Amino acid sequence: MISIFYRRDGKLQLSQSEKDLSGLNRRDVLWIDLLSPSSEEKHTVDDFLGEEIQSRAQAEEIESSSRFSETEEAIFANTNFLMPGPEGYSMEAVSFIFVETCLTTLRDVPLRSFTELQRKVSVMPQLFPNGYSIFASIMDQRVDLDADMIELLSKEIAQYGKRVNQREDINEDFLIDINQLQDMTMTVRENIVDKQRLIGNLMKSDKYPGELQDRFSIILQDITSLINHTNFSFERLEYLQETVVGLINLDQNNIMKIFTLVSVLLMPPTLVASFYGMNVPLPFMDSGWAWIAIIVFMVLTVGVVVFLFRKKRML
Repeated sequence: MISIFYRRDGKLQLSQSEKDLSGLNRRDVLWIDLLSPSSEEKHTVDDFLGEEIQSRAQAEEIESSSRFSETEEAIFANTNFLMPGPEGYSMEAVSFIFVETCLTTLRDVPLRSFTELQRKVSVMPQLFPNGYSIFASIMDQRVDLDADMIELLSKEIAQYGKRVNQREDINEDFLIDINQLQDMTMTVRENIVDKQRLIGNLMKSDKYPGELQDRFSIILQDITSLINHTNFSFERLEYLQETVVGLINLDQNNIMKIFTLVSVLLMPPTLVASFYGMNVPLPFMDSGWAWIAIIVFMVLTVGVVVFLFRKKRML
């Protein structure tokens, strides 16, 4: 699918056919958005731009040097957009190609930030004089969405903090949930840092329009604040993790303490019972009330042990 935003006779037009590119001047085209394009659409855009659009494999490269590159006429930039899902976040690669003032975007999945921006461009075209302003709006909306995701993560972390304070379901599964939150927080932070690097590289380019300096600087400040927030969230999760591990260790120590106490309390009665269980003559064995005396003595030894433990403040 292709969407072409271009100006003709001072008015913004929208076309969804790659054939219309043959009758357009590159300077009149504002934005070409490719969503899972066909090979024909991709080749037509390649011919129109005079540059070969990167493949998916190139767009998904991890190395920073492969995520931003320049030629004599074009700028190629790649980044990942987070997609929330039932089991966490997934990353979707998005490519940006700048040729003169025309922006071309390539993606495989629908993205809310692109859909909302297309409506905004159609309604208020005067706010978007070139492709760089389109890119700035995409980044601005994307940072806002990342901020929303970080806010949701912070609320979820706060809920886990309340559960820790209330000693609610503190077990191994709780630790696994915290570990999953840590993974999600690191994924969000990695994605935000990638955008920071992308915008920083773009601002160093000679092709970058200086009139957008202030706008990109504000976006970078917002990204920096989000990075600081994710760092705080990760530190908070580490604190929760250490607290939960400490509480689990305390519970285990209390259990071991109970077992140890029971064992110590039963040692004197067991010793007495062992003596009178031997097949040798012992005092009081011929008396009918001997078993009562033995039981009293066993209870007395237990009481002495309890008294000594309390005196030593071990109970």
